[in-house]
Amino acid sequence: MNGKKAPQNPTIALNKKARFDFELEEKFEAGISLQGWEVKSLRAGKGQITDTYVLLKNGEAWLISALISPISTVSTHFVIDARRTRKLLLSRRELDKLIEATQQKGYTCVCTAMYWKNHLVKVEIALAKGKQKHDKRETEKERDWNREKQRVVRHANKGEKA
Repeated sequence: MNGKKAPQNPTIALNKKARFDFELEEKFEAGISLQGWEVKSLRAGKGQITDTYVLLKNGEAWLISALISPISTVSTHFVIDARRTRKLLLSRRELDKLIEATQQKGYTCVCTAMYWKNHLVKVEIALAKGKQKHDKRETEKERDWNREKQRVVRHANKGEKA
């Protein structure tokens, strides 16, 4: 290696709420256009994508309401908008697919993860269908049941070893 080391954890931020509120269909990897201070803040772990979504307008994709908090050493030099709209970098084929799905098939486009890939910041966006309230309850029941199964298996394994 040439003196630089890879980040310990490539994940910057996850949007767990998206997995609960939406049924995720197809995922895409997109680059994101950032300013220098934003990259420094992301290296410091100051990114959050909890309530973000993707707006498709004029043949381009935009990430709306992603929060990148400024670090103290940068905030004195620039006028900073932590929730500014950021452009997503996708191929024309991917953009056309996203636009078609959101306009004709009733999907929405949400950001599910932000991570490092080599030295670049990437976001994972997904085509999603909104879940109904009963679907959300079903997801919770399934998650609780899986957790209970894990407990039972763990206790059964402890009993065999003792």
